[in-house]
Amino acid sequence: MFALIPGAGGSAWYWHRVVAALSTRGHRAVAFELPADDPTADFRRYVDDCVGQWVTAAGPVTSPDTVVVVGQSLGGFTAPLLAERVGAARIVLVNAMIPAPHETPAHWFATSGAQQARAALIDDEGRPVGAELDPMRDFFHDVPESVVAEAMSMGEPEQSDAILQCECPFESWPVPVTVVTGRDDRFFPCDFQRRIAKKLLGVEPTVIPGGHLIALSRPRELAAALLG
Repeated sequence: MFALIPGAGGSAWYWHRVVAALSTRGHRAVAFELPADDPTADFRRYVDDCVGQWVTAAGPVTSPDTVVVVGQSLGGFTAPLLAERVGAARIVLVNAMIPAPHETPAHWFATSGAQQARAALIDDEGRPVGAELDPMRDFFHDVPESVVAEAMSMGEPEQSDAILQCECPFESWPVPVTVVTGRDDRFFPCDFQRRIAKKLLGVEPTVIPGGHLIALSRPRELAAALLG
């Protein structure tokens, strides 16, 4: 069983292609909708909502040793809390922010080196340094046109900035963690993700083709990495 946590915006739809890919391989997955637009919601509330949706979709977690918690991007902050809550077997972080205990996303962005890595990539690619993030160029650049059109028709998901100041209240990673990195990620460049994974977790990421929204652009490859 896979518990799929989305990134900023908290949309379960983000995972729909991976859910289908896992299903064809005989595995069940639940993708969560997070209260991302609620400025009063912290990471504990995110976890409460995930557990409630899990029970609704799949019933009580009776065999936690079969549960794999997967966190995308900002979902890396929710992943250790949910895994601890349900007693999951392992965690997979996908193009994810990897927090230290009690860290906030704001602190992570300020100290991790993510912004510097993105600036270096922009320079390497010959793009104007300092240019604002562009959704099509930086996130949807490798997503199929039909999927982009569906995403655009739904409108941009809302994410309250208040979550950036909320700490991730855990003491240590509760279960083994693996990291999956998109080779073509323009938001969290691959080399940066590799450095952070080695520094904070002591693991070498599995690198697969795809950008930051890898669940939309490379669902079959990501499903295979999750199973691996």
